[in-house]
Amino acid sequence: MTAPAPEKEAAVPKRAVIMGATGAVGTEVVRALLHSGYFGRVTALGRRALGIPGSPSDRLDNLLVDVFDPATYESRLAGHAAAFCTLGLGQPSKVAREELYRVDVAAAAAFASACRRQGIPHFSLLTAVGANPRSSFYYVRCKGEVEEKVRAEGFPRASFFRPSMIMTPTNRYGLTQAITLAAYPWLDPFLIGPLKPFRSIKVEDLGKAMALNAERPGSGVEILDWSGFRAILD
Repeated sequence: MTAPAPEKEAAVPKRAVIMGATGAVGTEVVRALLHSGYFGRVTALGRRALGIPGSPSDRLDNLLVDVFDPATYESRLAGHAAAFCTLGLGQPSKVAREELYRVDVAAAAAFASACRRQGIPHFSLLTAVGANPRSSFYYVRCKGEVEEKVRAEGFPRASFFRPSMIMTPTNRYGLTQAITLAAYPWLDPFLIGPLKPFRSIKVEDLGKAMALNAERPGSGVEILDWSGFRAILD
């Protein structure tokens, strides 16, 4: 008599953790992760709770932490398959350089270090087009510096997302942003060749691209700009 075949163990849903979830891009990353068939649960680290209408809240763990102090969250990182960092100040030109560095570089790098110590294999970081630690532009230099810090951690896989203009559905910062949101899409067709990385991308598309990329196999360091986002989405 043939013995019955052993039952297959149910696959354990993968977990993702994100810092910066309450920002425009972070919110869209979480939304995409919550609707993913790949990630079963999402941990959002931040100073305030996150709610996303229309998304399965039972798969979201909101942890209120001090984003500047890894001791408040590091013990909760183990067991996650992927980490996302979308920390960044909304209007960097209107804050002191020290504050920009504290958020965009120091806090993001500390999160990466904590993730690496806890064995998370894949780290995705939101930076900016042209990120370069030797740039004469302070914002771009900060983005390049944080990339270097994450690269130095030696993650099995690190993904750097470098968008240019991120198109949000609402104007959050006044007249200048209103003009930019209205005019920039008209410029996109003229940004060709070496200027293609400067094309705009909708915030929901960027968030979805970051989430989908974590479902794909990969290793080492990858840098993704507009063409990379479109390749993932298409």
